[in-house]
Amino acid sequence: MKRSEFQFAVDAEFGQGYGSVVVNDLVLGELGGRTARDALAAGVPPRDVWLALCAATDVPESRRHGVGRPVPGERR
Repeated sequence: MKRSEFQFAVDAEFGQGYGSVVVNDLVLGELGGRTARDALAAGVPPRDVWLALCAATDVPESRRHGVGRPVPGERR
């Protein structure tokens, strides 16, 4: 997962407004007590950050895998 795919997944799951709150403010124990933003800045792979966000916010398993890649021809 690329960083742009991570952002697409966050926006798709949480919406652009709330997604930025989740990324910037939610402290994730699974990532050493860092926010998603801090974990990404520290070099944690975006996929790992995405899965930690999903676990912390109870995103259903069915929406955790493969999310983040736009479908060809689909508008965002």
